[in-house]
Amino acid sequence: MEKFAFGMGDFWTSIAYNAMATYLTMFYTDIVGISAGTAAMILLSVRFIIAVWDLIVGVLVDRTKSKEGKARPWVLKAGILFGISFILLFTNPFAGSNSPMAVVYAFGIYFVVNFFYSAVNIPYGSLNSLITSNINQRTTLNVYRMLIANVGSVLLSLIAMPFINLFPAKSPMGWGLLFGFIGVLIPFGYYFTYKFTKERVTPVAENDDTPKEVISLKRQFGSLFKNKYWWITTIFGLANWIYQGIANGMNAYIAKYVLNDSNLMSILGVATVLPVVIGLPFSGAIIQKVGKRNAAIGGLVIIILASLVILINPYSETVIVTSILLRAVGLVPVSAASNPMLTDVIDFGEWKYGFRSDGLVFSANSFGMKIGMGLSSAMVAWVLALSHYNGQLAHQSGYTLTSILNAFTWVPVAVSVFMIILMIFYDLDKKNKQISQDLAARGEGQGN
Repeated sequence: MEKFAFGMGDFWTSIAYNAMATYLTMFYTDIVGISAGTAAMILLSVRFIIAVWDLIVGVLVDRTKSKEGKARPWVLKAGILFGISFILLFTNPFAGSNSPMAVVYAFGIYFVVNFFYSAVNIPYGSLNSLITSNINQRTTLNVYRMLIANVGSVLLSLIAMPFINLFPAKSPMGWGLLFGFIGVLIPFGYYFTYKFTKERVTPVAENDDTPKEVISLKRQFGSLFKNKYWWITTIFGLANWIYQGIANGMNAYIAKYVLNDSNLMSILGVATVLPVVIGLPFSGAIIQKVGKRNAAIGGLVIIILASLVILINPYSETVIVTSILLRAVGLVPVSAASNPMLTDVIDFGEWKYGFRSDGLVFSANSFGMKIGMGLSSAMVAWVLALSHYNGQLAHQSGYTLTSILNAFTWVPVAVSVFMIILMIFYDLDKKNKQISQDLAARGEGQGN
């Protein structure tokens, strides 16, 4: 039950993320009437501002002391506020008016949603390392997390565009009803995670009667910045979110304008996540056999080759779907390895510097993630703006279509090559066993 409850937190996180990454730009450009360039400004600026808030949340989580743990109280309370704010994300009372207030409203609501998204997602991410210190159990928890999250992504892909298309074209009603209903359900999902999970991992200093040392921010950040594995995993995560943001963000435009059927968005969305849902249960065994680094590198090679499949015929539905399916196969080991690598980074930091910084590590990594998400969302909008995209037109120019296809094909290739280079320098897999033994000998960081 606990593994399932932990995974349910990411069910709603995944739906919310995919809603923002896949549908929000189109909502802004095609429904609200905001230009692609202005949409890019909104998406990028908010993410950069919120990235700083991520660091603050991480520090606050590390300093939270309650009988319920460090992270769980945040998951409960921030989850409620996140759901309430999400109800308003796909609404805009100034839609189609060409009023500057449409931009102001979009910016304000997007900021508030991301503010509470960080407040719930960072402590939620920290839960993995706080539930257990067992490396294999952490991998299993992450598999549950990613599996359940991708089920959420599949459901959103199947429902979103068919439901929205039930309403008149350019009508905001379908968007508001669908995503508003999702916002209503979000708090219940996070409550389930809060109710049926338990934090067990605490440093020995918090389990005895000795005076408690307060770790200064200077020491926390100093240890973080000196931890080369944090740099590697954070930049890796940033690049991964750029890849996923571009791939997912372009799906809507590929379906609507390249393949000329917006309802195909459901098929493309399912193709994006179905192999992940099927493959994740087997990923734990693969990671245990070849290690996180090698599994991630293998997946990235598959993503590169899958992207090149598009060159066969970029206007063929079969070719596009095949490429997306193969990309998703490659994403399985990449996704399965990412979060366990972070928990290993936390253990390495405790082993080397003598104290844990679960919240700070996850929030600092989330800082990179937010930058990656912001850049990817902005890049989608920039591509549209530079290619003279007009969301009010039924068909786009050949130049616009070529630009969309180039971004959809070559950005994932370039980003994947960069991520492989990063993984070459990640050798923590070889050290984890010794680190775990040393921490056990010290009596720190233990749990079941």
